[in-house]
Amino acid sequence: MENEEYDIVVSPLCRTVEQDGAILEIHIYRSRDDDAWVLEVVDQLGTSTVWDDRFKTDQAALDEAIDAFKREGFRPFLTTDEPKTLH
Repeated sequence: MENEEYDIVVSPLCRTVEQDGAILEIHIYRSRDDDAWVLEVVDQLGTSTVWDDRFKTDQAALDEAIDAFKREGFRPFLTTDEPKTLH
């Protein structure tokens, strides 16, 4: 899928995941002029966590998100008053 207004290519691997009633959206996208993919996770309140690293493929970005959820659970990606750790 492409958003021509912003020249953004959105991966078809984007998805919504749920765990214990918490919902997170996995956004994977890149600029049309860039081969590296951005990974962003957005919680139910719209708070966004964006990885500093870029990924060679959209599948690698999705794999990293799933691995992060397995390692850390959903809590680090949900809006709280606690400071977030960087990925």
